[in-house]
Amino acid sequence: MRGEQTPRLREALEDDIVAGRLKPGQRLDEVGLAERFGVSRTPIREALIQLSSSGLVEIRPRRGAFVVLLGPRELIESFELMAEIEASCGRLAVQRMGPSDREAISDAHETCRIAAAAGDEEAYYPANARFHAAIYAATGNRVLAGEALRLQRGLQPYRRLQLKVPRRVEASFAEHQGIVDALFAGDGPLAAERLRAHVLVQGERFMTLLAALQAESEALEDAG
Repeated sequence: MRGEQTPRLREALEDDIVAGRLKPGQRLDEVGLAERFGVSRTPIREALIQLSSSGLVEIRPRRGAFVVLLGPRELIESFELMAEIEASCGRLAVQRMGPSDREAISDAHETCRIAAAAGDEEAYYPANARFHAAIYAATGNRVLAGEALRLQRGLQPYRRLQLKVPRRVEASFAEHQGIVDALFAGDGPLAAERLRAHVLVQGERFMTLLAALQAESEALEDAG
């Protein structure tokens, strides 16, 4: 049961941080959070540890956990870097992928299709991460794949939240289809360009959503 609670708690806290309901520098009190969510402190602590790995929370010895949030400029620059890294992965994957890589990409793509058809954003997100990870692995470059995974983890909360934009899951899957078509056609430049555009539009969509969420949060604070 506790293991099932942790992802839910982590995602709820991610949303609060990214939407501005929890402010940068704010201390996250385990006791207060446990009372809020009606759970023990253990799953709260586990969720905070997971958030620290994605960079949204900093755990300071003997002081507790504190909110960390990238500013708008850092977010834009991070999405731009992610876009270039993914483009490089797509180009190399075309050159180096083997049958097992094609199968892994196809399987992940099919899982995305099922989630998108059901309109299930909660199922689509891990399938989407698996799809991109399969492309990273297909590069045959462990350093590049490792860097892509590291940055993907750092942007994970932001990329997950942008899937809440209306019809974004459907659009994301359509973009995936274009990427798969280019990869399997052996067109490295086209695969690179489609991956770059796919990540950049995620960043643009996220910034639009973030502005709306922050405005909503500020309105609620003013009303209170």
